Amino acid sequence: MPLLYSIGKVTVGTALMTGWRPHVEGLEHIPRTGGAIFAGNHLSVADELFLGAVVPRHLAFWAKSDYFTGTGIKGLLNRKLMEGLGAIRVERAGGRAALTAFDAAIPALKGGDLVAVYPEGTRSPDGKLYRGRTGVARLAVAAGVPIIPVGMLGTEKVQPIGRLYPKLMRNTVTIKFGEPIPTVGRSDDRTALRELTDQVMAEIQKLTGQEYVPRYAPSKSQEPA
Repeated sequence: MPLLYSIGKVTVGTALMTGWRPHVEGLEHIPRTGGAIFAGNHLSVADELFLGAVVPRHLAFWAKSDYFTGTGIKGLLNRKLMEGLGAIRVERAGGRAALTAFDAAIPALKGGDLVAVYPEGTRSPDGKLYRGRTGVARLAVAAGVPIIPVGMLGTEKVQPIGRLYPKLMRNTVTIKFGEPIPTVGRSDDRTALRELTDQVMAEIQKLTGQEYVPRYAPSKSQEPA
């Protein structure tokens, strides 16, 4: 576990566990060694904070490329911070550039790291579970690692859309981990990836009990005010 990440676990992680007291189920499904992908529903920007707090191993998160390319003292500090946390660089442009984030995660996963992905692609605007995008399946099959379904409950109350900091609400957040879904030997053709993604979303729904919507979540520009 990178040093800066370890410091964050002791400081921020401990504060979250002590102050918010999240309920956690299924920790036995997290492998002690080897790479894996956490695929969860997405209700709040606080999802990653709580996920990182409860997962006992290093969790590589995504960070926009700007943090790696800045200039001057601030740019240097941001770059060292991201590198020290073991972050994965994400290109914000579309097309092939956007896919490089997933490409960068493959060696991390093969090297035994854990990575979190939100198949819906954006936060749910209404608490429902939307159709998953196949990127999580493509990444898992390419890296040959299992997918662990994650169900987040209550984070939208702690930090709703538009709120800068989470509210101090104890015993509100629940995090559930499902049984790992193996991907070794799975085909990477479009139909197979769609089937695997739908399987992952079905397992997430079992954990959360959310109403499922068989279409992609609206982008931020389409979300209701």
